[in-house]
Amino acid sequence: MSSDGTPEYVAISRLQQRYADIVSRRAWAEMPDVFEADCVIELDLRDRALRFTGGPAIAEFIAGAVARFDFFVFAVLNTVVDHLDGPMGRASGRVYTCELRHDPASGEFSQAFGLYRDFYHRSPEGWRFANRRYASLGRFDGRSFSGFAFPAG
Repeated sequence: MSSDGTPEYVAISRLQQRYADIVSRRAWAEMPDVFEADCVIELDLRDRALRFTGGPAIAEFIAGAVARFDFFVFAVLNTVVDHLDGPMGRASGRVYTCELRHDPASGEFSQAFGLYRDFYHRSPEGWRFANRRYASLGRFDGRSFSGFAFPAG
């Protein structure tokens, strides 16, 4: 391993990408594989705040939220692993995302932009999300864009 923790950095990046792939494929049964069982996921959707514990709970919420879309892709725009303590099996980072969506009822395409602030833990099975905080950064409804103040912290 290099002194900058490159294998761990790559493994965490793959975890971030795997989450996006699970959501895009709507493979909800795979969601528990990427989360610690007691992982707390907090969502700041700007019009409401939500809190879930564990992969099954967040999978159920997301499944309901995207059910109306006949096209849905969860795209990772950029990722950063900013604190990596490989020997202790802990890390933190950020993931910038864009959801690309089509609602067949309205015929409209929309986009939602967001930021995850994450804490990761390395288990015997590999890196997992230990804590996630999501904040909505902006939404485009096909006609107009609404941007939000960048979240503090």
